[in-house]
Amino acid sequence: MAEHKNSCVDCGLVNCNRHESHYPEFCVSQHVSPELAEEAKALYHAEEINEKIAYASASIESDFYCEKTRLEEVALFAERIGAKKLGIATCVGLIRESRIVARYLREKGFLVFGTGCKVGEVDKAYIGLTQVNPCLGTNMCNPILQAKVLNREQTDLNIIIGLCVGHDSLFTKYAEAPCTTLVVKDRVLAHNPVGAIYQADSYYKRKLFGE
Repeated sequence: MAEHKNSCVDCGLVNCNRHESHYPEFCVSQHVSPELAEEAKALYHAEEINEKIAYASASIESDFYCEKTRLEEVALFAERIGAKKLGIATCVGLIRESRIVARYLREKGFLVFGTGCKVGEVDKAYIGLTQVNPCLGTNMCNPILQAKVLNREQTDLNIIIGLCVGHDSLFTKYAEAPCTTLVVKDRVLAHNPVGAIYQADSYYKRKLFGE
């Protein structure tokens, strides 16, 4: 097993956000080389879309912190980066929710085009998967085609709604427009995966850590 290396996830101080003087010895921020830090900073101005995304994201947090829902923030973000046509990459199990999102965004003046995860109707046998749960249907999720369809539609921003773990990775890999996530799928916790984390010291302790 590789040697454990402490990083930001092992720190509870978050002094990098407060400009205070005390940092743990392993502080990632304090050990980043000046060259790497400057390389990253330069990329914010390397492309116009980078500048727009960085500024829009920071300004929305500043203007509406703890005021706007994620759905409202997505609309504000799209508006502030100048997006006109929005793509929705959705799990077919959340089509009802995606229709509501599409209605909301259209009423905000955006063009909306969506693709469900079963687009293309490819049998799961194509990737060597034997169907083990007949309730799920025989067709595989097809995030690459979802991305290709939205690329064809020339969307300005893509919104992910409930794509499976890993399928979201393939979608963002092949999507040409910037992507943001509105809904993360977790059928056990009503699409609220952080619920398991909040219960890590209580009901979910044994489930997560075997204690």
